[in-house]
Amino acid sequence: MKYHAAIQRISAALHSRSPQTLRVPNFIPAAVFIPFFEKNDEAHILFTRRSDTVEKHKGQVSFPGGAREAGDPDLGFTALREMEEEVGIPADLAHIIARCDDFPTISDFLVTPFVGTIPYPYPHRISRDEVAEILEVPLSLFLTDRFFHIEDFTRKGRTYPVYFYDFNGTSIWGVTGYIINRFIEVVFDYNPAKGE
Repeated sequence: MKYHAAIQRISAALHSRSPQTLRVPNFIPAAVFIPFFEKNDEAHILFTRRSDTVEKHKGQVSFPGGAREAGDPDLGFTALREMEEEVGIPADLAHIIARCDDFPTISDFLVTPFVGTIPYPYPHRISRDEVAEILEVPLSLFLTDRFFHIEDFTRKGRTYPVYFYDFNGTSIWGVTGYIINRFIEVVFDYNPAKGE
């Protein structure tokens, strides 16, 4: 999808609604940034693949982000601070468009996603302790069911549907899969999990 058309649609859709905010006692507040950029005239999203040395979710694909720290004035600041720490993209080069729906995780985090833009090419320096690589995924991958499937996972006696998107042999799944699925449904009125 063309970059400028995508950004206009994202802005219009998210500013026309209030994000779903949740209060979940004892969950850890966290934030992620969904960074859009223009590459070859098309809208792309930056993801990271976590290193094999991080404490949780080793090797999984995620958005830049993490837990809110005591000195963070708000969760938007958290999202951009974490992006700068993880991949070295300066926070002052990013522009937040809007906040998205909160998402509670099975690992007791309450994640608040923010969507926005970064320049391309973007200056970066990966923190190898946290990030193995950067993935540049075209938005169009999420607007079809061609790269999507669902698997059932059981945890603590409960079974959950888990969304998977395949990008060049790498799976985008778990919390990240849910967040991008919800974002696409809200903004583009499309959800492959519903067979639309």
